[in-house]
Amino acid sequence: MKGHGQHILLCVLALTFHLLPFTSLKAQVAGLNTLTLLDLGSAARTSGIGFDYLSVYDADATLALDNPSLLHRDMSRTASLSVVTLFEGGAMGSLSYVHDFGRIGPMQFAFRFYNYGPFRAFDEEETAQGEFNAADYALSIGWAMAIDSHFAIGVNLKPVLSQYEQYKAVALAFDLAVSYFSADRRLAATVMGRNVGAQVSTFDGAVEGIPFELSAQVSYKLERAPFRFFLAATELQRWDLRYNDPRYPTIETDPFTGAVTKESAVGGFIDNLLRHALVGVELGISKALFARVGYSYRQTMEMRGVDAFNLSGLSFGIGIRTRKFEFSYAHRNYHLSQAPNFFTLSYRF
Repeated sequence: MKGHGQHILLCVLALTFHLLPFTSLKAQVAGLNTLTLLDLGSAARTSGIGFDYLSVYDADATLALDNPSLLHRDMSRTASLSVVTLFEGGAMGSLSYVHDFGRIGPMQFAFRFYNYGPFRAFDEEETAQGEFNAADYALSIGWAMAIDSHFAIGVNLKPVLSQYEQYKAVALAFDLAVSYFSADRRLAATVMGRNVGAQVSTFDGAVEGIPFELSAQVSYKLERAPFRFFLAATELQRWDLRYNDPRYPTIETDPFTGAVTKESAVGGFIDNLLRHALVGVELGISKALFARVGYSYRQTMEMRGVDAFNLSGLSFGIGIRTRKFEFSYAHRNYHLSQAPNFFTLSYRF
């Protein structure tokens, strides 16, 4: 079984890199991608730590929605509902269910949506034409297989529909993930290619990129303390995550002396390196109560103001777990003005 599992693992990795040419490698850059829904998670536990997905082995079925390699039989017969309150009447959420199909293994079925809220419509002469809505919808079918006691692979198939007023676009995307778990399950690590795919039909004939990302993550639970630490490396398909911000130029010229001051190469390297990193921690206050916090340096740098105290990039949340129910809440600071609230409720039948 071990040799057979390794063969499957190699085939999955080969398929991932074979499909990369069909995916835009300009992912995560504002204005270069469509189908934002694919790039955002709705689970409160994940958002409380500030990550796009988590790598941890337990029975929380919401984890498998964004990391399919975590899907296992202990999640079977679990239904989950997540709702996110956004800005200006927008909302995001998901509804999912996990079922064990015996020899086929566990599968997760989910529906996700991102409603951008109402927009005012105008014709060419700027005459008001009422309102219209814009939204993205996605189905998700997840499947996972344990290669052995330490490795698992998983895949999410995600057909997506975007409908903005009378315009529609369809895309097909995959998440391909490989996870490792230590024997005591205190250490977990994942490598994932998210949103591998392309548009099937477009709004106006112009093909736009979908938000592909190659990332890795590791978590570790301390043996004698109730802490689990998370570290993620994001956007591994692209090194340079910086951009020219006129408020914080890397090259400045003194208007009186003409002296030129440049950012050091070491400083620029460290700044760019930190933009790839996410850190978080989950504290088990008791068997039923959890606290979570996370931080994104990149979010802080991209959303910083000139003279304002900046909490962008900071996320936190709580979780309550019983034998049947699990409830999580998170508050994620995307930028200075507002921060969405995440609510997730799971029930095990």
